[in-house]
Amino acid sequence: MYDVIIIGGGISGLMAAYRLTSGTSAPKVAVLEKGHRLEARHCPIVERRQSSCIRCNPCNIMEGAAGAGAFSDGKYVISTEYGGWLTDVLNSATVMDYIEQADGILCSYGATTERYRPDDELKRLCLTHDLHMQQGQLKHLGTDDNLATMRRMIEDLSNRCEIICDTEVTDVSGMAVSYRDKSGRESTVSAKHIIFAVGRSGSEFFQEWCRRNSVPMRSNQVDIGVRVELPAIIWEHFSSKIYEPKIWYRSKLYGDITRMFCFNERGHVVTENTGGILTVNGHAYKDKSKKSENSNFALLSTLRFTHPFNEPIRYAKTVAALANQLSGISVLVQRLGDLLAGRRTNEHRLKASTTHPTLEAVPGDLSLCVPKRQLDNIVETLFALDKIAPGTANHDTLMYGIECKYYSSRPAGGDFELAGHKNVYMAGDGSGFTRSLSHAAANGLYVADKILKST
Repeated sequence: MYDVIIIGGGISGLMAAYRLTSGTSAPKVAVLEKGHRLEARHCPIVERRQSSCIRCNPCNIMEGAAGAGAFSDGKYVISTEYGGWLTDVLNSATVMDYIEQADGILCSYGATTERYRPDDELKRLCLTHDLHMQQGQLKHLGTDDNLATMRRMIEDLSNRCEIICDTEVTDVSGMAVSYRDKSGRESTVSAKHIIFAVGRSGSEFFQEWCRRNSVPMRSNQVDIGVRVELPAIIWEHFSSKIYEPKIWYRSKLYGDITRMFCFNERGHVVTENTGGILTVNGHAYKDKSKKSENSNFALLSTLRFTHPFNEPIRYAKTVAALANQLSGISVLVQRLGDLLAGRRTNEHRLKASTTHPTLEAVPGDLSLCVPKRQLDNIVETLFALDKIAPGTANHDTLMYGIECKYYSSRPAGGDFELAGHKNVYMAGDGSGFTRSLSHAAANGLYVADKILKST
């Protein structure tokens, strides 16, 4: 019997465990994580033992102790302007306070204290071209330093609570949690409080549980598009000052919003495996010896579905799965010039590119898998961005597909407690309230405080 069981060992779950076990009379806490221990998480592509994804199960990039954030480039957003929707429930001052608290915790485990500050001159430059840059303080931990910080945090927490990896939760009934370990053995444990902190990779499991247990849900947006890669010097006037240009644009053709975000200066494009579907993302290291000559960023078109369709995540995965089929179970890469000319990029054309790819993807034609509306939005936005960073819309700008960000349908509840399920809580990206390290961390701390106050 535990006082608290946390389902998911990502940043939200770990922060909740940290807060719960920090007092002198700490409750008995267990963290159940589907993936491997952090030190056992090895991606063959990242470690350059494989040139393409071999579909590890579980995916060591997406799942395991410290969550998907462990192998991200480690951006820490100190703002309520973007990064999640916690302000739908809490006031901005409270959210900022918890973001700062979480940052202090990460710093105690060795995270950098350096912050990038907003820049109004760059914001003004964007506005003159009808581009809208979101601003806030930002920290870049780096994929390597972020990993080391999370390792130290987990080592400390392991002395204060149980962190049980390679453990897949199969059901929650009442206050009993059923799970299957790596040998296939089924077990059940119970607790006085339960936190679903499943992250994006666990969002479908969580949504299905909510359906079975009569918890109403409201769909969030889904973002579909590509990862853009180009010479780092093109965006250096932005990245050297604010690190991440986070810019949105409303297309003139459709009036849709397309977002540029997840910028990785001198980084690498990487493959992710979510439930067997391969998508792309980006990493960036602090270690200068690991930097590339390119920068990359996500460029995604935002969709919000209405009645009768209510499965945005399935839609995004279907689009990504089509790209996987066209590439022979991989991801595609195409030069912008080839896309505009209506031809596929082949191996010969890719070798002729002046932008050298950092990911060994399959040359192809994105117009065969990205829906026309989203692709039109992406191309229009690239030319808009070219006005503030000339060279963005060059012939040899590379686009990898598919990249998608899907945000879990948000379950009904009050103050992060699930409707109709007393003492069962939700936190982090899997609950549809956050989409960043900082907001997920803040959410975990807040839920933990709520539990502590109730006991």
